Amino acid sequence: MKKIVSIVFLACLSMVLLSCHNNGDKHLSTDLVTNPKSAGTPSGKQAEIKFEKTEFDFGKILQGEVVSYTFHFTNTGNAPLIITSVEKSCGCTASEFPREPIDPGKTGDIKITYDSKGHHGFQSKMLIVNANTVPSSTTLRLKAEVQTPGQL
Repeated sequence: MKKIVSIVFLACLSMVLLSCHNNGDKHLSTDLVTNPKSAGTPSGKQAEIKFEKTEFDFGKILQGEVVSYTFHFTNTGNAPLIITSVEKSCGCTASEFPREPIDPGKTGDIKITYDSKGHHGFQSKMLIVNANTVPSSTTLRLKAEVQTPGQL
């Protein structure tokens, strides 16, 4: 009886394996996985963020000084742009960004404030803007040369 069950099991297993065998050119396409447009909305519309500049240099500033810069951007895509967050590389930076969707063709601003208290020398701060775009993040940079009062 065990021998019959084993033979039936092997026969079923063989049928399953043969039915899964790929014949010729009949294979699944990975186009949807690798096509960035398929990651957007079902209609193929996609938001796109275009910054006027992605880096700003404050130059020489005095230690303890708080400085700000506003990055200007445009939604150059064909779907509303939604900024979900702005990640900071340091607690010395703060950000203000639009919480409402930015329609295609419209502009917006991201204001970054840097507090140089306790810092000295060359500083480079990175911020990551996360949005419903492809790629989903954009890196912004701030630079400054923080001088102590004795360096003046």
